[in-house]
Amino acid sequence: MGARHWVAASCAVVIASGCAAPDARQEDAGADSAAAEARDDAVTAVYDCPGGRSFVARIQGDTAWLFLPGITVPAIHTPSGSGAKYTDSVVTFWSHGDEAMIEAPGFEARECRNNRRAAIWEHAKLNGVDFRAVGNEPGWHLEISRGRSIEFVTDYGQARYDFRAPEPDVDQDGARAVYRTGDSDHELVVQLEGRRCFDTMADDEYETAVTVTLDGRELRGCGRALH
Repeated sequence: MGARHWVAASCAVVIASGCAAPDARQEDAGADSAAAEARDDAVTAVYDCPGGRSFVARIQGDTAWLFLPGITVPAIHTPSGSGAKYTDSVVTFWSHGDEAMIEAPGFEARECRNNRRAAIWEHAKLNGVDFRAVGNEPGWHLEISRGRSIEFVTDYGQARYDFRAPEPDVDQDGARAVYRTGDSDHELVVQLEGRRCFDTMADDEYETAVTVTLDGRELRGCGRALH
């Protein structure tokens, strides 16, 4: 879906995921805490394999969730002489550092390597993040989880801020959405503009230009919808 449609949607960070009714998005503190703990324990990798193929593996406890073309397989950890091995008796996945191999019906690959940059974005997506943005000088990233939270990490990871995610002010004609949030100590304003944006340091192109203002300090970067 285009960036203009994204920022013009009436429920903010909705893109393809649609708008949930406000009551449906309310979660008690205990559920939020348990979900956050599960996400913190997970490790996500995006493996690029010979022949242009790729797959995603997400390790949570003793289970490797393998996202293969057209199917998701939960494989269980099993003893191995080298590296980590997971299987469901039909699909087998091994990993050792950034390298992996997989044997599955219709999908067998060796010498696959983790694409760490892609894995960061996939990890956020699987954590339920709807929109992610990055910027430089200083390095920062922003993650918006619709109806739940906005996480802002800046100064090359040295400073982290977590705020509730409000409904944004949306300018449909200008393809712009603005989030205003904060707490007793800080004020955060996030502006999303539906236009092409280039990260020259990473040589990447994005669909949305992002301006983040924390307590009057303005930073610019680029982002994209994850759902």
